[in-house]
Amino acid sequence: MQSTNIKRKKRLRNILFISFMICFLLIVRVGTIQFIQGSELQAMAYSQQTLNRKINPKRGTIYDSTGKNILAVSASVETISVTPNNIKEEDKEKVARAMSDIFELDYETVLKKVNKNSSIETIVKKVEKEDADKLRIWMKENNIITGINIDEDTKRYYPYATLASHIIGFTGSDNQGLEGIESRYDDILKGSTGKILKLTDATGTDLGEEGEDYISAVDGNDLILSIDMTIQSIAEKYLKEACIDNKCTDGGNIIITNPKTGDILAMAGYPNYDLNNPYQINTDELSYVWDSLSSSEKSTELQQMWRNKAISDTYEPGSVFKLVTASTALEEGLTDTDNQGEFSCTGSINIAGTRIKCWRYYRPHGSQSLRQALMNSCNPVFIGLRSKNRSREIL
Repeated sequence: MQSTNIKRKKRLRNILFISFMICFLLIVRVGTIQFIQGSELQAMAYSQQTLNRKINPKRGTIYDSTGKNILAVSASVETISVTPNNIKEEDKEKVARAMSDIFELDYETVLKKVNKNSSIETIVKKVEKEDADKLRIWMKENNIITGINIDEDTKRYYPYATLASHIIGFTGSDNQGLEGIESRYDDILKGSTGKILKLTDATGTDLGEEGEDYISAVDGNDLILSIDMTIQSIAEKYLKEACIDNKCTDGGNIIITNPKTGDILAMAGYPNYDLNNPYQINTDELSYVWDSLSSSEKSTELQQMWRNKAISDTYEPGSVFKLVTASTALEEGLTDTDNQGEFSCTGSINIAGTRIKCWRYYRPHGSQSLRQALMNSCNPVFIGLRSKNRSREIL
């Protein structure tokens, strides 16, 4: 009898000890979760229980110097996405078929996204409102009110297509500036992204409209350039004609500035490209060999097409410096603008035993005034002017 009581007490002690250890371990575990892993688990729960959809802001408008002519503007479009867990299993094929038909997408690709076990899947971006309205009508007709998201978005448009393309640049699919002014002033133009936050349960199902939080996007700031659209258009027109007429295989550039302020009124480059289709090849020669190029070669060619050579490439001053020589000669009283026959071009001039040709050496300019020599960009005249000035300094 006594032996039985001892065994019972020993068993009870063991049970109490085991129970105590279990309780102790549970307390340690709860403490670890609460105090050590609390922040991490809270963030994971928030991520799992919220559905975050971005709202892109409108980029600021880019104007010419008048502040009236729009060179780049953002218009409202829409982005279509799905929340797969919120679409009934029997509706998934129907939803995929409707979207592929309306937006002209591959059915199998859309169906794969609709069947994914994820919180959100983007179907198509930059959809015009007319096409998005077709989807809205289809959803209403088929009584599908959850699982398909139609969100605000923006798309960049360039009203004048190729005008000032090397200056303005363009944006990517996420409205970020990639080239030109769009890239250089991206922080000013882009604005702040908004979002729609929705609370969901463990399966990803919405917890009703009361769990939705809408944060509006903040549009970007506008930008006014020193470029005058009228002057830019004229410069591009005549540059194109000059490059074609003179068969300039490397293209050409024109920069027009206001001499009083230094403002750049026009910066033209040829060949240019279409800002609304920046990946479209701009020359017939390149189009002909495009398919035979490797990926790296295509990338290089595109970078060359987008490159603003007027500010990126190095040029020798050349005939541009003749303006300085002519101005100096007039200021020093060495000559006047219209002394007819004062200068003569014989096709070349000898300087220290070196023969320097005029660009039209094969048909010399002959008798000229300073004005005519400047118009003809005649090398011998301006070399002679510098020598004349040098002789005067020695005397």
